[in-house]
Amino acid sequence: MDLRHHTIQLSSSPGSAAAVTTQPGDGGTMSSELYLAVCGGKKEKAMALLRQHPSGIHQVSAERNNVLHLAAEHGHGELIQELASFGDKSLLSSRNSALDTPLHCAARAGHDKVVSLLVQLAQDCGDEGTLWCKDEAGDTALHLPARLGHGAVVEAMASTSPDLASEVNDAGVSPLYLAVMSRSVRAVKAITTRCGDASAAGPSSQNALHAAVFQGSGMVRLLLEWKPRGPSLVSQADGNGSTPLHFASPDGDLSIVRGILSAVPPSAVHMRDSGGLSALHVAAGMGHVRVAEALMKACPDAAELRDDRGGTFVHAAARGGHFKVVRLAIKKPTLHGILNTQDRDGNTALHLAVAARAPAVAEALMWKGKVQADVMNKDGQTPLDFAAKSTSFFSMVSLVATLAAFGAQSNPQRRDHVQQWNSHDITKAIEKTSDSLAVIAVLVAGVAFTAANSIPGSYEQEGDTIGMAVLQKKTVFKCFLILDTFALVTSVLAVVLLVYGKASRSAVSWKTFTVALHCLWVSLISMVLAFYAALAAVTRTRAVHDIAFNIINSGLFLMLGVVSLLVSPHVSFRTLWKYLWRQCGLKGRQASIRRRIKQQYPVVGAFVRNLILFRVANYVLLLVGLGIVSTFGLSKVG
Repeated sequence: MDLRHHTIQLSSSPGSAAAVTTQPGDGGTMSSELYLAVCGGKKEKAMALLRQHPSGIHQVSAERNNVLHLAAEHGHGELIQELASFGDKSLLSSRNSALDTPLHCAARAGHDKVVSLLVQLAQDCGDEGTLWCKDEAGDTALHLPARLGHGAVVEAMASTSPDLASEVNDAGVSPLYLAVMSRSVRAVKAITTRCGDASAAGPSSQNALHAAVFQGSGMVRLLLEWKPRGPSLVSQADGNGSTPLHFASPDGDLSIVRGILSAVPPSAVHMRDSGGLSALHVAAGMGHVRVAEALMKACPDAAELRDDRGGTFVHAAARGGHFKVVRLAIKKPTLHGILNTQDRDGNTALHLAVAARAPAVAEALMWKGKVQADVMNKDGQTPLDFAAKSTSFFSMVSLVATLAAFGAQSNPQRRDHVQQWNSHDITKAIEKTSDSLAVIAVLVAGVAFTAANSIPGSYEQEGDTIGMAVLQKKTVFKCFLILDTFALVTSVLAVVLLVYGKASRSAVSWKTFTVALHCLWVSLISMVLAFYAALAAVTRTRAVHDIAFNIINSGLFLMLGVVSLLVSPHVSFRTLWKYLWRQCGLKGRQASIRRRIKQQYPVVGAFVRNLILFRVANYVLLLVGLGIVSTFGLSKVG
């Protein structure tokens, strides 16, 4: 394209345009000396060069910038005034290779005084149409500073040409939208207060309030206080049907949501996007319980809304595994009716909670929501059938134990057609872990054996008791021997079980692995208690006893708590007890359910029983062991 002869659209008013032809490149290529003088703001030198060679006024740089482009870009106002003395009006409307006028260059660079000067020059020359020129992206001189957050420039342009705020660029974006995106409060205030017909348009049919949601409550407040002509910003939807309230709800900023709610009628909460989602669905799906509560407070019947799949906000919360939002629905008696609501696939919130591997949500629905656990969806599947699809062991145990504790059942089918839950991953994990645990067990056995041969207090060196332990008559020493022996025997037993379990590779090898874990854990606890008993036997300072006792006691209980948390399913202890109770001594229908669960999930019952045994046994061992050792140890301290 030959840029020496091109047409630009100039408007003497917002509603009219005139075609003006300019020839910015007729003067040839700008000399390096002139280029450096103008860019550096050397007014005397630049003007001297131009007087020697008047044609230099139309010479251009590599990007077809003339002297006025360069002076405007670098903010040299005095030089611009001198250049204006040449009386060549075409300089103000001349374009570079990006179709920028000098006003574009000054506005982009943020030189507000230069912008004001160029606007004044255009007005003095009667060439106000220059202010409406657009570059190759369709941006006016107001778009550029708004995009870059130059508040002072926006103020200058809004004061002299307020109608420019109504223009959009080729992407359909207004200066106000760009000002919001740049986080420039000054620019936003200048447009909203000085430009009566300002456009708020943004990409994809968004408006400036959509963008303001992500800039903070202060920016949202500015736009809510603005009263534009035409439809309110809060009720406008983008190309996907999303209103600013839809944008604010998943972001979780309660102050923004409340601000928007204060500016809209309650019915605005009913508005749904192209997927049928209301703002309440969106907030629930993201787990923002306070936002969901605020939306339901503003519009209580919004809780009844369903999306295109027939799901309520409880379905959305359950699908995302958001316990707090589901609990919000459980707490409100008026919402209990929707807890068992089925979507178009026949799934209840419980189905979706199980599918999302969210045992805490399922447990809350069962305990306090009183939901039905046997509802079948359109495929004939109950929530318990969804649990079989879980690939995580702990998720499967948590879900099955929770559902079975409340008498949930699977879809009816012949017992010989029931497929057992795939425990292949558990078997692989056991094989990988067995070697490491066997090494640990051997090390514990070695430490226990060494401790028995290097007893505390040394040996008798003379008399009839030569070679005997000096502290053999002390009760705390006897506690040391018992605990050390217990650590040795249980660690050796753990090694045998681990080696046998790995060598057998049978379907029930997990049972020997479980027993080995119990033995190894008991050996570790016994070894720690034996250390304290040995310390108590050879020390008579009470302070040492108190410090050691408190450190060991706190450490053991902390270790037990951490390990219990790591190996426990994500359900409460009372649910596990309820599950065990239902698995014992039931007849009739419940007995049939129990047999089905035992057949399909054989590891669940064993895991729950072992977990409870682990917790109870270890707490008893810690309390009894520390009690005995501390009692006998501290009683001997003088």
